[in-house]
Amino acid sequence: MYSSIVPILVWLLILAVAAFAWIKGGRPERLGGVYVVIAGLAAIVVHAVVPVEWQAVCLLADEALLAMAFLLLALRYTSVWLGGAMILQAVQFSLHAYYFVADRPHDRFYSTVNNIDTIGVLACILFGTVVAWRKRARAAK
Repeated sequence: MYSSIVPILVWLLILAVAAFAWIKGGRPERLGGVYVVIAGLAAIVVHAVVPVEWQAVCLLADEALLAMAFLLLALRYTSVWLGGAMILQAVQFSLHAYYFVADRPHDRFYSTVNNIDTIGVLACILFGTVVAWRKRARAAK
C-alpha cells in the first residue's frame, strides 16, 4: 500500500502547487512550478524507457538540470524561496550522487528522503507564490 499511494499523493501535490503557482504566482514561481513538473515527468520517462543500468545516471542528470534551473532562477530573481528550493535541490542531487557512487540500490530510506525533499521544494514554491500573490494584492490597493 505504501509504495503505491505515496507517489500518487506526491504527484497530486506537485500538480496542485504548480497549478497554484501558475495561477497566483509571478514569473519565478511559475517557472519553478513548471521546472518541477518537467523534472518529475522526466524521472517517470527514465524509469519507463531507460535500461536499468543507465537509470541512475539519467536520474542524476535530471536532478542536476533541475538544480541548475533553480540556480539560474535564483540568480535572476533573488528571493528567499528560491534560495531554499536551490538548497533542497542540492540535497536531492547529493542523494542521487551518493547512491550512484556507492552503487546502492534505491531503498526505503532513499524513497523517504527523496519524497520529503520534493515536498520541501514544493513548500518553497508555495511560499513564494503566496508572497508574490499578496504583494500584487497590496500593490493593487
